[in-house]
Amino acid sequence: MLDKVSTPARKRTATWLGAAAVAALIAGGAVESGLVAPNPAHAELRSMAQPLQAAPSFADVIDQVKPAVVAVKVKVQNVADRNDGDDDGQQFSMPDLPPGHPMERFFRQFRDQNPGRGDRGPRQERPRQFGQSMGSGFFVSADGYIVTNNHVVDKGSEVEITMDDGRTLDAKVVGTDPKTDLALLKVEGNDFPYVRLASQKARIGDWVMAIGNPFGLGGTVTAGIVSAQHRDIGSGPYDDYIQIDASVNKGNSGGPTFNLSGEVVGVNTAIFSPSGGNVGIAFAIPASTVETVVASLKDKGSVTRGFIGVQMQPVTKEIAEAIGLKEPKGALVAEAIKDGPAAKAGVKTGDTIVAVDGQPIKEAKDLSRKIANVAPGKSVSLTLYREGKERNVTLEVGSQPKGV
Repeated sequence: MLDKVSTPARKRTATWLGAAAVAALIAGGAVESGLVAPNPAHAELRSMAQPLQAAPSFADVIDQVKPAVVAVKVKVQNVADRNDGDDDGQQFSMPDLPPGHPMERFFRQFRDQNPGRGDRGPRQERPRQFGQSMGSGFFVSADGYIVTNNHVVDKGSEVEITMDDGRTLDAKVVGTDPKTDLALLKVEGNDFPYVRLASQKARIGDWVMAIGNPFGLGGTVTAGIVSAQHRDIGSGPYDDYIQIDASVNKGNSGGPTFNLSGEVVGVNTAIFSPSGGNVGIAFAIPASTVETVVASLKDKGSVTRGFIGVQMQPVTKEIAEAIGLKEPKGALVAEAIKDGPAAKAGVKTGDTIVAVDGQPIKEAKDLSRKIANVAPGKSVSLTLYREGKERNVTLEVGSQPKGV
């Protein structure tokens, strides 16, 4: 009979059995006669667990919409008026110092080490130079109309688009709208693939896909969600951007952002980036704005906006308390321009416009956007807050003067 002293073989066997028992317990069972008996409680938990759902695939939607997205290449003319390549506008000249001045040696040494920054002769023009900028765009009709950003084609002398199938076509600029950063192009033809603008606003959390030409890599697809709405980034008087976290980079400008139905919910136009590259914060012009601007550009080549002739300022918490409003809202009239539609209707400096045609005005820019979308000649009702009371006035919207 073996005594109780363990041999190396016994130790190895005990070690293996111990590991097996631990494994069995972790798996939710117990060791019985060398077999693992399932634990009923753990089996019930396993039965309750549902398989993880696969991440959504965008492939079918991309197959449908990608042919309508184009790369936009613009020939841009640059005229530099200096003959030394120094475009920062700074010049350096030897100062008029008396002989033997202690700083004379310093300035002379600086000039010798920076020969391009010394005294210059007459300004000369360099030959005209041409560069190329790139962006994105998309067809909105079968007869060749393409939407892109104004800043993509601004100051361009020639515009060319490259389709997803590799075809390259010359395009002409039908019209631009710098205030919303939109432009409409046209190519010859009548059978182009095109996409539709979404009729419903995207919601925060909706999946979206951006397609474009980042860094010249045409046909690039990225995906993300709508991160926020109504962003004002200070780019213009009608800022009302959708914020998305789909990857957007240089060259994506003017490209579309799609929903899962293949409709365009926005036009990519700007990013926030300390580094110049994607950090997950991009801004797109809403489809509702695109629809209005494109229709006007197609019809007249420019955008005509409504105008009531008031200068506004935000209603802060302090102002609201001072004038008796329960909360900061509306647009405070800093000045009603003489002989303007608002002044003629009785709007005065110090009034607060709190609604247009019954629709509440949350802030000053909200009023700008609403009035801008009213066709000149149409009548609107303004709700004013004055001396603790609300009153309504009706006026005929005028046409926004150029340069305003």
